[in-house]
Amino acid sequence: MRGADGTEPRLLRQIYGEILRDERRDQDRSLEDVARTVGMSKQYLSEVERGRKEASSEVLRSVCDALDLPMEQLLARGIRRMTAHRTLRTTGHAGVELCAA
Repeated sequence: MRGADGTEPRLLRQIYGEILRDERRDQDRSLEDVARTVGMSKQYLSEVERGRKEASSEVLRSVCDALDLPMEQLLARGIRRMTAHRTLRTTGHAGVELCAA
């Protein structure tokens, strides 16, 4: 289903994959290193990072653990990226929104 602007909405698996890839790269770790730590193939981790595979919650937890990334941070960063993407799509510019918790 296309959005009002005619673009395809991003899938949650794509957003989570981007976050995991960004975190891995920020730590200067290879796909092979993280995949070995998790106990999965390098190819499968690559597919997850590119948003081509729908990772189970168990897989997401394992990759987060290998990266020392709390699952809550993955979820929070996912929400921020979804919101930023939605704001960009609907307004045409990236906005900053302050929220009280």
